[in-house]
Amino acid sequence: MIDLPAHAARAIARLEDAGYETWAVGGCVRDCLRGAQPHDWDLCTAAKPEQMQAVFAGERVLEAGLKHGTLTLLTADGPLEITTFRADGSYSDGRHPDGVRFVPDVTADLARRDFTVGAMAWHPDRGLCDPYRGLDDLQDGVLRAVGDPDARFTEDALRILRAVRFASQLGFAVEEETAAAMRRQVSRLDCIAAERVREELTGTLCGRFVQRALMQYADIVVAVLPELAPMVGCQQQNPHHRFDVWEHSVRAVGQVPAEGALRWAMLLHDSGKPACKTVDEQGVGHFYGHPKVSREIAEQIARRLRFSNEQTDRLLLLVEQHDRPLGDNDKLLRRRLAQIGEARFRDLLAVKKGDAVGQGTHPDNVAQLCETERRLAAVLAQDACLSLRQLAVNGNDMQALGLSGPAVGDMLDALLDAVLDGELDNTHEALLAYARARMEETHDQ
Repeated sequence: MIDLPAHAARAIARLEDAGYETWAVGGCVRDCLRGAQPHDWDLCTAAKPEQMQAVFAGERVLEAGLKHGTLTLLTADGPLEITTFRADGSYSDGRHPDGVRFVPDVTADLARRDFTVGAMAWHPDRGLCDPYRGLDDLQDGVLRAVGDPDARFTEDALRILRAVRFASQLGFAVEEETAAAMRRQVSRLDCIAAERVREELTGTLCGRFVQRALMQYADIVVAVLPELAPMVGCQQQNPHHRFDVWEHSVRAVGQVPAEGALRWAMLLHDSGKPACKTVDEQGVGHFYGHPKVSREIAEQIARRLRFSNEQTDRLLLLVEQHDRPLGDNDKLLRRRLAQIGEARFRDLLAVKKGDAVGQGTHPDNVAQLCETERRLAAVLAQDACLSLRQLAVNGNDMQALGLSGPAVGDMLDALLDAVLDGELDNTHEALLAYARARMEETHDQ
């Protein structure tokens, strides 16, 4: 049923030849059974840490996890994490076991796993070990906690966000009691490290079934992103929008490529709307200034979740500028390209498309953006000059004309403006002639 990769099969064989029962376990088994390629392979074994060290003496290993029974074997085909059969002790920090005790068999080890679909083990001779009927849940598309769900989430609150991520990535339905326990224990998410929250949320946002997951588990998402709580149920009362702010944003998330920066931008692009909402005498809702407020909220979240500076800058630009026109003619488009560059221009094009589709009202807006994309391709095909470094003249040329100091930069900026506006060809002769004419004009004044 599962074809083990050679490096995993060799490690199992070496441990079993030394007398230690060993299985492939966890996510790699789950992924293989659902027809997906595992990202990595984990093994569990009856061998104690010192026995694993003896079996793999002379091999490249990492021993940082040995106190918890884990040795990482470094192979040419990738690392193998090998862990002694174990049961976890209490979780006083709500995230990590205070200690572990080794247990005699794989069934006892599987009892500590979070969800049944990850509580399966595979052996090349003995086949599947599935004491919690994880295969049935896998085939039914159900995510169910192993044993008592409250105990599983009390042990490690991050499992609550993992469940939402699995629902988003795999399209699984969370079993009723498991979902109820997630909500009962949601306050425990306060103790989870910001980086781990960010990773799980990014995985959720990039899932194939993200829209359904965000709608079903909005209360869990806003538990870790409380700034977004006002979006849920905030009616827009505007002919441009069919949905409330939360549902619009969720729909927009699913309309952009599954890249973290773009999907975070769509989640947060209208986060400032509830604070900016006004309703006119006709009962129409308006959200003046919401991009600026949304940027402030996005910055607060990005700092708290410890996004890198590069990630933060990209996110904030997309949120703040999501409502700005990209340019409906070549002149304006060239100027926007010069301001933000091709990569961010394409980001904003994707964001604006997602925003337009998420409104659910004006499909012609998407057609206009497709025309902008066509215009972008045409401008790029012309190899248009969009920056000072692309000008056919430089500072040395300006100095040769007699300019010095700040006047050099001022003249180069003026030349670039003229090229961007289509008033001047980007040729050495034309640029020098234009510069001379400006200098003469200034001198006459």
